Amino acid sequence: MVRLLIGHKGSGKTKQMIDLANEAVEQANGSIIFINKNQRLMFDLKYAIRVICMEDFEHVTNSDEYIGFLYGIISLDHDIETIFIDSILKHADFKLTDLPEFIDRLKDISKNYGMDFVVSVSADKEEMIGVDFEGVDIIN
Repeated sequence: MVRLLIGHKGSGKTKQMIDLANEAVEQANGSIIFINKNQRLMFDLKYAIRVICMEDFEHVTNSDEYIGFLYGIISLDHDIETIFIDSILKHADFKLTDLPEFIDRLKDISKNYGMDFVVSVSADKEEMIGVDFEGVDIIN
């Protein structure tokens, strides 16, 4: 399943995502991954959560490379339950126009590998033109 936290900057998405990740790791039988732009949130997340900072992977520059990056993470850990992606529009030069295909690809990965994604997007639903929200849970 793909779950979206949406809303403009300053609406509390990151705090909510941290809380969701910390709750998820308490109940998880597998791995929880948290992808963030930088190291800023590392100490807000419980130690059992694997934190990945995209600043360490500056050569991931578009949505295709980002999907490949996710497949690399998945190939290293077959026990992933949830991947949290905070502020996707700040990663890899993402634009709102990239979201429809990206979300569709996340839905496919979720279905094929039995994992969930929680993604925060700094936009309102009305701004996410072309996104197929069928099979997507908006949690705020």
